Amino acid sequence: MKNLSMNTLILAVSIALVVAAASVGGLFGIGDWYRTLVKPSWNPPNWIFGPVWSTLYLMMAVAAWLIWLKRGARPVGLALGLYAVQLALNAAWTAVFFGAHQMGWAFAEIALLDALILACVVTFWPVNRSAALMMVPYFAWVSFASALNFTLWRLNA
Repeated sequence: MKNLSMNTLILAVSIALVVAAASVGGLFGIGDWYRTLVKPSWNPPNWIFGPVWSTLYLMMAVAAWLIWLKRGARPVGLALGLYAVQLALNAAWTAVFFGAHQMGWAFAEIALLDALILACVVTFWPVNRSAALMMVPYFAWVSFASALNFTLWRLNA
């Protein structure tokens, strides 16, 4: 019973961490600045971002938790360390893009974020393949967001 309650607590902490990262984004919101940008024809409608990010954040939290569950059987420090750094970068991107309106710096930051997410997939794979696969949609979405960030930067430079 003790392990079950500890595992549940760690899952709750994992979810709380992604909620905290997501909350940073909520501090900046879309705002008038974003609404006035020239956007490519393939820019998604604003309403899609909430459901997509909610799903991805939940998958990320569960993936990290699945890696943590393997801590006794496998070394997981690198995998969880990469996860923590990418989560911090995820939160920081919103501040750079929406808060500071620095699309060029935001693109550099999101490119690094993409690389760290891929590193998470690679380091998660030998520990727990399900966890690695749960990070793949996140990697795909951030790759798309990187292309969108770059395009917005170029269109509005």
